[in-house]
Amino acid sequence: MSPLKITLVFLCALPCIVFGNNDNVSKKEKEALLTIYKNTKGQEWTTSWNLNKPISEWYGVLVKDNKVIELDLNYNNLTGQLPEEIGDLVYLKKLVLDRNNITGNIPKSIGSLKELTHLNIAFNKLEGEIPLTITNLTNLRSFSLFMNRLTGEIPENIGDLKLLSSIQIFNNNLTGKLPPSITKLSNLVCLQVSSNSLSGELPKDIFKLKRLKILNVFDNKLNGVLPSAISNLENIEELSLGNNLFVGYLPSDLINLKKLKKLSLGNNDFKGDFVYIKDNLPQLNQSSF
Repeated sequence: MSPLKITLVFLCALPCIVFGNNDNVSKKEKEALLTIYKNTKGQEWTTSWNLNKPISEWYGVLVKDNKVIELDLNYNNLTGQLPEEIGDLVYLKKLVLDRNNITGNIPKSIGSLKELTHLNIAFNKLEGEIPLTITNLTNLRSFSLFMNRLTGEIPENIGDLKLLSSIQIFNNNLTGKLPPSITKLSNLVCLQVSSNSLSGELPKDIFKLKRLKILNVFDNKLNGVLPSAISNLENIEELSLGNNLFVGYLPSDLINLKKLKKLSLGNNDFKGDFVYIKDNLPQLNQSSF
């Protein structure tokens, strides 16, 4: 065959190769996406999908090597329940569905998404408990379920998610204690569990989490005294303990938290020299005693 004919054959085949790659997502993944679309009234989304186009062109869907690796439908008017089929998107690294009208329970099958690094279903109307299968997501870095209607306890083995740097589950109806295993999360930078009904004492080793910048347990039913070990939180920038049942003298070691910018202690039964503490934390720009 002459070089010219070879070139023409290649150029004619090229469009088929390109479009073929776009449509080579597995049947199971495509069916999972279509079930999500159907269950959450896809035709009424702010930006809907053209089902006649390749999956790689669907809004919020990122395909790489014929695998769906991201689904980002933030603030897109999803209305309805998430199907168990979501667990068939086994290559997902990022699942972002916040600021929608998603109802019902979090599917237990979400624990099958073992490649997931970011999970955000905040600002919805989710109910029920956080499924224990969440603790299968050992690659998870960021975990956001705030502003929902979730009940029950924080999974006891959440400490198995050793790569977690951010937990945001505030403004729900969670009960029980902060699980002791949370103190194994040495990469944790942000822990926000405010406005729930958590009780008991803070886990004693929580003050060993030296990377922690935000510790917000505001508006719960937590009790106990603050130990001097609180000064170990050398990178803490926000410490919100207000609206709880804490008692006892505030440790003077609080003044060693030189990066602290926000401190909330009000509506507890703390004792101590509040003026001294405030005067020795000049970097504070927001405080409540």
